[in-house]
Amino acid sequence: MLQFKPIFLGKVPREVPCATTAQRCIRTNDVENVGKTARHHTFFEMLGNFSFGDYFKKEAIKWAWELSTVELGLPAERLWISVFEDDDEAFKIWNNEVGVPAERIKRMGEEDNFWTSGVTGPCGPCSEIYYDFHPERGYSDVDLGDDTRFIEFYNLVFMQYNKKDDGMLEPLKQKNIDTGMGLERVARILQKVPNNYETDLIYPIIEKAAELANVSYAFANDQTKLKLKIIGDHMRAAVFLISDGVIPSNIGRGYVVRRLIRRVVRTGRLLGIKGDGQGNLEGVFSPVIAEKVIELSTQIEPEVKDRRSRILEELKREESRFVQTLERGEKLLEEMISDALSVPRENGTRPCLAGKDAFLLYDTYGFPVEITIEVAEEQGVTVDMDGFDVEMEKQRRQSQAAHNAVKLEVGDTSGLTDNISETEFLGYDMLSARAVVKSLLVNGKSVIQVPEGNEVEVLLDRTPFYAESGGQVGDHGLLYVTEGENQRTAIVEITDVQKSMGNVFVHRGTIKEGVIEVGKEVEAAVDAKLRQGAKVHHTATHLLQSALKKVLGPETSQAGSLVEFDRLRFDFNFHRQLRSDELQEIERLINGWIGNAALLQTKVMPLMEAKSAGAIAMFGEKYGEEVRVVEVPGVSMELCGGTHVSNTSEIRGFKIIDEQGVASGIRRIEAVAGDAFIEYVTSRDYHMKQLCSTLKVKAEEVTSRVENLLEELKTARNEVSALRSKAAVYKASVVAEKAFLVESSTKIRVLVESMDNTDADALKSAAEYLLETLEDPAAIVLGSSPSDGKVSLVAAFSPGVVKLGIQAGKFLGPIAKICGGGGGGRPNFAQAGGRKHENLQDALEKARSELVSFLSEKAS
Repeated sequence: MLQFKPIFLGKVPREVPCATTAQRCIRTNDVENVGKTARHHTFFEMLGNFSFGDYFKKEAIKWAWELSTVELGLPAERLWISVFEDDDEAFKIWNNEVGVPAERIKRMGEEDNFWTSGVTGPCGPCSEIYYDFHPERGYSDVDLGDDTRFIEFYNLVFMQYNKKDDGMLEPLKQKNIDTGMGLERVARILQKVPNNYETDLIYPIIEKAAELANVSYAFANDQTKLKLKIIGDHMRAAVFLISDGVIPSNIGRGYVVRRLIRRVVRTGRLLGIKGDGQGNLEGVFSPVIAEKVIELSTQIEPEVKDRRSRILEELKREESRFVQTLERGEKLLEEMISDALSVPRENGTRPCLAGKDAFLLYDTYGFPVEITIEVAEEQGVTVDMDGFDVEMEKQRRQSQAAHNAVKLEVGDTSGLTDNISETEFLGYDMLSARAVVKSLLVNGKSVIQVPEGNEVEVLLDRTPFYAESGGQVGDHGLLYVTEGENQRTAIVEITDVQKSMGNVFVHRGTIKEGVIEVGKEVEAAVDAKLRQGAKVHHTATHLLQSALKKVLGPETSQAGSLVEFDRLRFDFNFHRQLRSDELQEIERLINGWIGNAALLQTKVMPLMEAKSAGAIAMFGEKYGEEVRVVEVPGVSMELCGGTHVSNTSEIRGFKIIDEQGVASGIRRIEAVAGDAFIEYVTSRDYHMKQLCSTLKVKAEEVTSRVENLLEELKTARNEVSALRSKAAVYKASVVAEKAFLVESSTKIRVLVESMDNTDADALKSAAEYLLETLEDPAAIVLGSSPSDGKVSLVAAFSPGVVKLGIQAGKFLGPIAKICGGGGGGRPNFAQAGGRKHENLQDALEKARSELVSFLSEKAS
């Protein structure tokens, strides 16, 4: 009901008095219950009917009963009712008007029968209808929460209050209805099966998984059935998520689908599914099961079949990627669990896997932490989730990745008065207009006037300024307050425009001159040059999407965009880096369309008509009954409320400046067009001419000339490196005389010395030479400070020394810390670095004393 929340609160006017919905829903906060109960799912379909100040409690109750007993044919004597404990009105309607016996109506508390949409917001008492699978148990001591006897399948919420920050309930101006009926639950009741999984919505998927695992669901034990139910549920969810444009990744919705797919893969492996389950051990099985999901959805969700190839490709790619790391991760997890089990514990405490270890599995090996928890729990080990959360927060602070989020709250509009109406947008046809100041906000609070020098938010009755939406940034410009014969008394510089409460435009800026007041008339003037830049880049994104579909395939679709005045950014779903020839073809197509000088066509039409005409809708965007369609004839047709050029020739030119991956399965193109294109090309041409002049070659010869220079440089560096190594070996032959014997039963030669400014590679060569010269057993530690105050360290131990139990990598790490660095390596050879060259001698002294101490003890 989130999309209806502003309507319930009266912040947005209703477009229709009532509505009926069928919504696909994803819920993963209790994923561990999937398969364990008869009714928990990650994916389910919710049927609902809504009233926005139209009908209320009496009608909702009567119609719910009619739907349940007449249309669905459920026996009235098997239906039980719950009502909120104080809702006498609902009780009387059920009892006196519908005819449900009082003994089958249960009053329940706030936890069960008072519905809220969050900490604050619309709420109200609710009434639920339960189906009784075992009426023979009678009416005494009845518990509607008993899953073995009852299932709640229809919830009626009487949305009549707004819960405030202080917890007080404020009556809404209009009383609303919000109902929900679970499709899977009703199917279970009508099909007379013991759980939702055995309905025709899910059971065929389970049967396909059982076939691949070579087991029979009917004769399987409970653990096997649990695994099959998990696969049936999760595959259904994953298919619909990918169909709706959600690509597996490590953030937001992408992580939800990745987590589900990976649970399917691991569960399938536990069931014994190998490869694709059909003999190809190198194959993958999730697409095979997904085919059954797609088949089941075809009659009611034909678009899922249309997206079949994309769904199967994403599943194949995700499973293949996960399998590559799964075996390594599983082995590491086994070792971690074994270590946790071996740690001594106090009485009554359970072994615990460290949060850092769980995060390593998640971050490096792609293990969803939920899988780590499941595997650990199977062996009686808990996971330190507090420690995991600490590591996750560290990563978040370092990450620049964008996060997707669903806003559960209506924006803070406490500073706006209730009588503010929607802003009339004039910006499609004009860049300046007279308007009246309806409200002023400073720091979110409503004020009457604002003097010079202050930041302000201005609400107008009408505006030519475009408010940020659809990826396009808000306009910049000026508001002029004039008196008399166009004498300007105040100027407001507008640097951002946002939408609030549906369609109220908030102009954000700074008072540059004078005082602005509520009720004053202003001249609102958009910066024409910046607007043209936005128009050029917005139309270019439409052309880019069409070009991508032509070059990469029709399955390619937009995953996000940013349209600024001087550039565009376009995210799209694709699994690999684009080749240079593909980028060139995309540019060629777009610049060809620009050169065709096509006139754009803009129409407003019903949503369904626009979709039928082939207009592309952006996934995640909300559209009204009437939509604006922007068409480049023969090239592109999209639902779009943004501003666009009138003719493609206005774009002038298009150039891709970057293409990169931003998340798993998501690529990003950054490009310039219009004036920004001219500036980019001019700048590149200038730098190319400078390069040609410096290298004394023609433009077409620059690449080969640079390649030759790089090869010459590489050769010169190799020669220098070889000379440095020879010099280091010579130095080493001199310091070899400083090696000393550790007094022990075996003669171990030890050498710990500084090699002055020798670089790291040469230091390595010196250590190798000394190890060979001093012969086994020998232990060598060398240090140097080659440049910029940095430190290089190397440790080389012969086999005879390593056998004594000392490893070069573990030995050198603590020594390097003295110099403010670290490092490691193999048992016989390790390198390290540091930043504190002044501590080098102390570090070498420490290495010398520890080596002598250890070797004296071990070799005696």
